[in-house]
Amino acid sequence: MMDFDALTHDQQLGILQETAEAATANYDLPADVSVEMINLSENATYKIAARDGRRWALRIHRDGYHSRTAIQSELAWLTDLRQTGIVPTPVPVAGKDGEQIQRVGHPRLAQPRHVVLSQWETGSEPGIGEALGEPFELLGEVTARMHIHARQWKRPSWFSRHVWDFETSLGEERPLWGRWRDGIGVDAAKARLFGRTAELVGRRLTAFGKGHDRFGLIHCDLRLANLLIDGKTVKVIDFDDCGFGWYMYDAATPISFYEHEPQAADLIRSWTTGYRRVLDLPSADEDEIPTFVMLRRLLLVAWIGSHAETDLAKSMGLPYTEGTVGLCEAYLSKF
Repeated sequence: MMDFDALTHDQQLGILQETAEAATANYDLPADVSVEMINLSENATYKIAARDGRRWALRIHRDGYHSRTAIQSELAWLTDLRQTGIVPTPVPVAGKDGEQIQRVGHPRLAQPRHVVLSQWETGSEPGIGEALGEPFELLGEVTARMHIHARQWKRPSWFSRHVWDFETSLGEERPLWGRWRDGIGVDAAKARLFGRTAELVGRRLTAFGKGHDRFGLIHCDLRLANLLIDGKTVKVIDFDDCGFGWYMYDAATPISFYEHEPQAADLIRSWTTGYRRVLDLPSADEDEIPTFVMLRRLLLVAWIGSHAETDLAKSMGLPYTEGTVGLCEAYLSKF
């Protein structure tokens, strides 16, 4: 059997499509549903639509990224967040066997993939060109409630998620999304600049520390694509990267891929305004948000380099790496 990763991108898409179509048989769904890919990132996500208008979201997990226990941990947290009224989150749909996580195989896959089906969430993804001040204030409030929940929630004994610290983000030995040095267009000059920036980020995070009030269970990926605005309600989706990290990292991820835009600073201020309505935000924590923005930016340079086949990476590409230069220079001059 040919290694899946050795196949062409189109071949991989075809196999994933067939796997998604086969997965629908594991659920009590109408026989005439359509299956349409809507996103390919760490996982492949599909819109499942019935002729009567009902819709669902089906996610095929990437092989080797999360264990079954880790996926179950994700579902446990997002379910408790929804059931306790903290924030609207996706509603998992159990398969015919009563399990929320299904295993679906394909002749061209070395082993079956984990699959999760959720009810479709209404709302629209906000765009960077829109008036986002009020939505970001609401997001700040929601994030603060999530942080309170994370500190108080009694996690199941088997709970297991990635740790997003400096070493797993920008470290040389075990970065979860690849090395920033392997980003698109990182030449010798950029490598020196990015290296100095990463070293400073690392020193500041070490000084900032991982105390209970600063480091815990967070969403880790509150970018615009993972938010749905439904009237006055902000819904949070895609908890695939949730894990243990710095709480203020959740202040940086909403401007992911747009850190260089002129409105980024105002959006963060809107976020902190909303956050403070719910939870105290010490000035020392707020002052370190630029470090988390820089951490996220370099992490995304690494992600784009290691996920070059995805549409999102293709849309960012070299300009994103080049745009990181000015951010690094500004960060180094600030600190």
